[in-house]
Parts: sequence; C-alpha cells; structure tokens
Amino acid sequence: MHCLTGCAIGEVLGQVIGVGFGLHNGATVALSIALAFVFGYALTARGVLKAGLSVGAALKVALAADTVSILVMELIDNGVMVAVPGAMNAGLGQLLFWVSLAASLVLAFVVTVPVNRWLIGRGLGHAVVHAYH
Repeated sequence: MHCLTGCAIGEVLGQVIGVGFGLHNGATVALSIALAFVFGYALTARGVLKAGLSVGAALKVALAADTVSILVMELIDNGVMVAVPGAMNAGLGQLLFWVSLAASLVLAFVVTVPVNRWLIGRGLGHAVVHAYH
C-alpha cells in the first residue's frame, strides 16, 4: 500500500500542478511520473527506515520493491488521462478532469494489484519489503 499510495499522491499532484499551470501535456505526464516515483519510493523507504536500515539500504529496498509496480501504475494512469478526449486540457474546475483522474487511479490500482501479487508470489517486488515489517 505504501507504493500505491505514494504513486497516487505523485500522480494527482503532478496532474494538478501541470493542468493548473497550463503545462504542455507531455510535461504534465513527465511531472506526474517523476512525482509518483518520488512519493512511491519515499513512502516505502520511510517504512523500512523504521526497521533500522540505513538510508542507502532503504532506498535499495524501495527500488527493488516498487519499480515494476509504479511503472505499471503510471502506464495505466497516464495512458487513461491521455486517452480520454479533453481530460488533459480540462481545467481543475471541470468535472471531466477529476472523473478522468479518479477513473485512471482506480483502473491502475485494479491492474497493478494482480501484478504485485504475482511478483510477491515469486519473492520479488513487495516481497522484498515484507522482511522489514
């Protein structure tokens, strides 16, 4: 949940900043992806830091645990936002933007959970973090 929550925070923040400041769609997508990775990794690292890992070790665990999950989530999130006509150009006060963003997050979550389960079942992805909880 750390990864998915961080990813969602970064995605929403990136979309809101990009749309709010009228950035080009490509810049908004890039910002959303960058922030999703930053927040996803940060929330996971925060959890393993509490287990006593060094910052460097915590970042390595977060990278191993979350990269595939965040990548899949971002492909779906941003793919939906780009695919919905007008969603990326709608203003923050328009329902189209918020409904599209909410739908993109729900769909990304639905797709990413089975990917994470598959990885965990093979000792990969978030299974790396489980040793520190």
